[in-house]
This record gives sequence, C-alpha cells and structure tokens, in this order.
Amino acid sequence: MTTSRRQLLSLGLRATGAAAASAALAPLAWAQSGTPIRILVGFPPGGGTDAIARLLADRLKDELGMTVIVDNRPGAGGQIAAQQLKAAPADGHTLFLTHDHTISILPQVVKKPGFDPVQDFVPVAGFATFVNALAVSSATPARNLAEYVQWVRQGARRGSIGIPAPASTPEFLVKLLGEHYRMDLVAAPYRGSAPMLADMLGNQIPAGIASVQDFMENHKAGKLRVIGVLGTRRQAAMPEVPTLAEQGVKGFEDMPYYGIYAPRGTPQAFIDRFSAGVAAVLKQSDVYDQLTGLGLTVGYMAPPQLAAREQAYSQVWAGIIRRSGFQPQ
Repeated sequence: MTTSRRQLLSLGLRATGAAAASAALAPLAWAQSGTPIRILVGFPPGGGTDAIARLLADRLKDELGMTVIVDNRPGAGGQIAAQQLKAAPADGHTLFLTHDHTISILPQVVKKPGFDPVQDFVPVAGFATFVNALAVSSATPARNLAEYVQWVRQGARRGSIGIPAPASTPEFLVKLLGEHYRMDLVAAPYRGSAPMLADMLGNQIPAGIASVQDFMENHKAGKLRVIGVLGTRRQAAMPEVPTLAEQGVKGFEDMPYYGIYAPRGTPQAFIDRFSAGVAAVLKQSDVYDQLTGLGLTVGYMAPPQLAAREQAYSQVWAGIIRRSGFQPQ
C-alpha cells in the first residue's frame, strides 16, 4: 500500500510538473509559430475603433515579439466580426477588439445575433472607457443643444441624425432626445462611423451621434462641431463642450467600455500573456497620451474586471431597452 501511494504521488508530481512546463512553454511556442495574431475589428478603416486597434497592434507586436495585424470585418454593429471570432480556432491567434455595443447591447436587440458573448467568448483585457457625443456638420449653425433643437424645429427634414449602427447606443439616444424635446428625430444608420463622418463632412446629413474619438480630429480642425457629450463630466480633450446632462438631458451617464476578447477555449497561458502585453503597452506614455487624445479614459482591466464590467453594463442597458419599448429584430 505504501509503495502504491508513493508511486501515485510520484506520478501526480510528474504530471503536475509536465502541465506547468507545458503552460510555461505555450507562449514561447505561440511566439515562435510564425502565425500572426489577428485582431478583428467590426468597423471599417478610418473610424475611431480602427485607429485604436491599429495603435495597440503596432505596440503589441514589439511587446509580444509577434506580428499583430488588424482585420476589419465591418457590418451590423460588429456582429459580423463577432461571428468570425466565434468561428475562429481557439489557438491564441485570433482576438476581437470592440466596444460595449457588440458585447453588451447587440445580443439584447437582435433575435439571432449568431453568438453569445458569455458562452462563446472569454475576456482578455479591457483598456478604456469612453463617452458618446452629439456633433453637427459645418452647415448646421447650432453651437449647443438648445440651438440645435431650435434649428431643427424651424425647418423640415432637419431631424435626421446619423448613427454608426442600428439598435445601438446612438439610436436609443436619438429616441431619448426626440421624446425629451417632443420633436421628430430620425436615426439614420450607417455601416460604421467612417461613412457617417464622410456624409457629415460633405454636409449630406446635419448631425451624428458616435463616440467622442470618432469626432475628435474633425472637431479640433473645425470641420464639424461636437455640441454635447454623454457621461458625468466634460472630456479633458474638449473641455469647452458641455455634457448633455448639463444641458438638461439625463439618463446616459454610464460609461461605455472597450475590451479585447478571445474564442472560448483559448488556452489560459495565451490569454494571460496577451493581457499582460496590453497592460504593458498602456503604461507607455505616448500610447497613453494618444488614447487620451482620442477621448478615451485609459485604464487596464484584467479579464475578471472586464467580465464584471460587461455584466454590469448589460444590466444597465437591459433596463433602458425595456423602458424604450424596443423589440428585438
């Protein structure tokens, strides 16, 4: 009996040691495989999410010692990219960088999204929160929300507001603004913020709602004007712009987030290595400054923190969607 126990103990220790060695070597084999890491982005090139992904990918390639590429799969508010992630091998070479809409909102407003973020994905790292904003084109004379409302009421066909995706935070904000001011506002959905911005810059649509980072560059260049931001405080990158709450519209103070996800089943060693890489990149002062300059509030979230953020935000939006009367489509 004693010998048997010793043999079992020896076998157990060897198995444990082998597993630990395998886990330790996994990131090394991952880096030496020669296969690039692909970061899926659910929006077209030229938008805020794409710019963020390309900045992180550029720095992560040095941090991880691997080629990191951005793979744009635009459409349906990130739904197509999310479906691609679900279908991808869980080998550590495919990730998905996205914001709250695809993870926390889209599954609640689409009957068959083709993915379940809780069942199909695993959080890797969160890296920022941000706010959405209302902006107007250069041909729209409004300088603040009150002037915009007055301008819309003075003429027909002025109430169209561009949004980057249907059934998104911006669409619900359009609905809230219309109800608050008792006027007819119409959400005009686009396939991402880039084509929406193109129409705004061409004065084809008078206003748009998207993330602050989508508008930042053109706002600073005077090509369009941000007239209100969501959230609880003004943004450091554009302190002259008041919040919507300051201008009398409340209910959208919760901060959306950005995160990176992997397919469910991805080895933990890969997740840990990539998450640590994101944390290291965010500590680089120029990366921090560039992300902050895009209107992000930078802050690393480990996988458990990102999962908790996702769950909390989903619950907030479940209440908003329910009160709006929106029916999943």
